[in-house]
This record gives sequence, structure tokens and C-alpha cells, in this order.
Amino acid sequence: MLEIGIGMFGDLTFDQKSQKFQPTSQKFNEIIEQVKLADDLGIDVIAIGEHHRPDYSVSSPEIILAALSTVTKRIKLASGVTVLSSSDPVKVYQDFATVDLLSDGRAEIIAGRGSFIESYPLFGYDLKDYESLFDEKLDLLLKINTTETLTWTGKHRPPLHHQTVLPRAERPLPIWIAVGGTPESVYRAARLGLPIIFAIIGGQPRHFKPLIEFYKEEYKKLGHDPEGIQIGVHSHTFVTDSDDHLIQNYFPYYAGQMDRVGRSRGWAPYSIQQFLGGLTRDGALYMGEPNLVSEKIIETIEMFGLTRYVAHMDVGGPPHKDMMKNIELFGTKVVPQIRKAFEN
Repeated sequence: MLEIGIGMFGDLTFDQKSQKFQPTSQKFNEIIEQVKLADDLGIDVIAIGEHHRPDYSVSSPEIILAALSTVTKRIKLASGVTVLSSSDPVKVYQDFATVDLLSDGRAEIIAGRGSFIESYPLFGYDLKDYESLFDEKLDLLLKINTTETLTWTGKHRPPLHHQTVLPRAERPLPIWIAVGGTPESVYRAARLGLPIIFAIIGGQPRHFKPLIEFYKEEYKKLGHDPEGIQIGVHSHTFVTDSDDHLIQNYFPYYAGQMDRVGRSRGWAPYSIQQFLGGLTRDGALYMGEPNLVSEKIIETIEMFGLTRYVAHMDVGGPPHKDMMKNIELFGTKVVPQIRKAFEN
């Protein structure tokens, strides 16, 4: 079954006049209103990201998802991502089991190592353990997900000795692995038989096809049921009435966020040429008027054989009214076209 979702990092809107970000409390209220609209429009999934920076509002996705569980009815409530390497798997499970119970079985964990590293020193972890932290903590999370009382020993946290983890979700929580494009990460997901979601936020999406085929081949080779394969893509998406409106009104917010991130990574300033390149048929930006966005998403789903597409919609913190229009157009114009294209 094909699922269409939206993703948010809770980017704070930056006011050029005051040179300040909006209040975080205001952003949280906006997120709630935006996701309520997505739920009303029949969008399948909301994925909320985790960051520990001044330009993002959400450091604890599970808290936002718990709030959303009380004001939505059917939309799946996922992290996007939980930075598992710098989190405690026991607490991660407890928090998401709580969201699951609040939401009548709608919680999901999308776990990743994180492309931002602020959480590692914040919670006392060493970046030299980047790989082993994730492997060990994923192992523990998977065991907790299926075993109420367990004994476990690892390197990076104290052992568990016949200890019970409560509360319990009513069934094992769906756990996805988020990857940026390394073969090792793809193989890990295939080896464990877990759903995988690729963050495609630059370059040309078609370059990911070998990795996706590698995942499918290894998943089957390692004895997992091919019918259980779930593959997603998470890409920057923004829907407007026209491309002119996109460039004039949204580009400044998008470029501003690219530059904020880029300054910490040594990137050159983000240019309009880069933006326009991403908008081409082969580019990784799924933005513009509804028909073009629909066609581009449909091509991507067909190219990879996706079971989920997540539209990351709030890059740069566009104003609330623009986000509401973006979600409305996505839900009423784009999603119906995608679903019609894949009707059985």
C-alpha cells in the first residue's frame, strides 16, 4: 500500500526586520494546526524531526507527537528522525509506546544516526563511537520492542538484568531505518529486515537507484519475505499556485536555512541557480505548482518502487499561512493525483 506523508523539522521563522526567530511556543501551536489540517485532508503520515540547534524548534519529537495524538484521528505519528545514537533505547521505547497508546496504535519510530552532530556532546557521547553507538542501541531497541522483560549487555550503557520496560504498545512498534545514502546503512536495514527511508535532498534522485536495488536484493537474499519490503523517500517539497510565487516568496526562506546550515559545514552561499537546478525534472526539489509536483513524485515512486513518500515541507520556516496553503494544495491537488496513478 502506498502511503503519502509530510515531514517537519519545526524550522523557526526568521524575521528579517527584527533579526530574530519567532517564539518557539508560537511554532509549536502552528505545527499542531498544520498537522490537524493534514489529518483532515487524509494525509497518511506526519514525521517530526529531532534537532538541537537554535534554528529548529523540536528537540523531542515524541512530545510533539503526543500532543498531536490528542487532536488527530487517523494520521500516523512518526519521528523523522529519532537520533538513536544519542538517545537511550529504553526511554525511546517508553515514549513511543506512550504515544501509541494515546493515539490508538498510530506511533512509529524512524531511527537514524543523524546528519547533525549537536546531540552527541550534549548528551555526553563521543563522535568516535558514531557507528558502534547506533548498532548497539538499535539492537537494544529492537529487543525491547518484542520483549517485555529482558536481560541485555552492551558497551555504551549499563546492562539490563531481567528488567521490565513499561508501558507496552499493544503490538510491536513499526521501526524504520533512515539513511542518507551509505551502503553500510542500507545493508544494515536489509540484514535486519527493517523498512528503510532515504533522505534525498540534493543532487539527482536517480543516483539513489543502485542503493535501493541493493536493499531489495539483500533483503531477499537474507531470507526476508519480499512481500514485506517497505521503501520510502523523504525529500524537500513545497506546493504553490505558481512557480513565480515559489521563487519570489519561498526561495528566500529556503536559501536562508541552507545558508544557516551551510555556515557550520563550510558550504558556499546557496544560490538561485542551485534552487532552479533542483526544480528541474532530474532535481531533488519537489516544488512548484501542483501538477508538476505530482508528476515528479509519481516518477520517483515508479522509479524506485516506493511504498511511502514523505514531503518535507517546512525548510526555512515559511510563514504559517504559507504552510497552511502548502499543505492544503498538497492534500487536495497533489495527493489525489498520486493515488489515482497507483490505483489497482
